[in-house]
Amino acid sequence: MSNKTHDDDVAFIKALAEILNDNELTELQVKRDYGEDDSLNVRVSRRKEVAPQMIAAPQGYAAPAAAVSAPAGAAPGADASAPGEDPASHPGAVTSPMVGTVYTQAEPGAPSFVSVGDKVAEGDTLLIIEAMKTMNHIPAPRSGTVKRILVEDGAAVEYGAPLMIVE
Repeated sequence: MSNKTHDDDVAFIKALAEILNDNELTELQVKRDYGEDDSLNVRVSRRKEVAPQMIAAPQGYAAPAAAVSAPAGAAPGADASAPGEDPASHPGAVTSPMVGTVYTQAEPGAPSFVSVGDKVAEGDTLLIIEAMKTMNHIPAPRSGTVKRILVEDGAAVEYGAPLMIVE
């Protein structure tokens, strides 16, 4: 009987892999409970090719960046980069080290960790990325000034997506 369950599980995992590919997903996680102390926890993921996908992903974040940084464009000393420029290629870009949800403040209603124009020291928390129910503080990789914030609070980000520009 356990071989039957094993065969069913293999078929289930193959079906998940097909769903992953058919819907162009990068990761899928499912838990099946068979009984009180019997369950199957499956995570199916695939790696995207770095060159084409990393270039394509940040463009999806360019539109919110324009909305977030538009008011800052009028401020003196704000980043005057070209509108079509890819933020991920900027030398001061801080990119996401993981897939998750971005939070710009410690809790709802609290002040943001940083705003455009703020000076930050290396290691200061810029924002939080929640991944698998864990809050990961993202530190400033260098000292400088926050020139642009490229993500909105609560937005989903992928690995390598530009989060902000610190110069």
